[in-house]
Amino acid sequence: MAVARALITDPARVLADEPTGALDHDTRDEVADLLFGLVQGGDRSLLIATHDPDVAARADRILASRGGRVETIDVVSRR
Repeated sequence: MAVARALITDPARVLADEPTGALDHDTRDEVADLLFGLVQGGDRSLLIATHDPDVAARADRILASRGGRVETIDVVSRR
C-alpha cells in the first residue's frame, strides 16, 4: 500500500527505503519490476535503499556505504 500511495501523484523522483525488505521472493520481484519499470522511459528517477543484492543488481548505479559514508560507487553497464 505504501508503494501505491507514493506513486499516486506520478512523481518525477521516487525514493524507496527497503520497499522489498519484508516481502517473499515472488512479491519482492513484482514490486521491483514495478519500481524499475517506472524509470525505463527516462522520465523518472529512482533511488532505492536496499540490503537485498538481487534488487541492487537491477540498478544502473550502486552506491555502497559504511558508517554513513559512501564507500564505493559502481556503474553497471547494460547492453
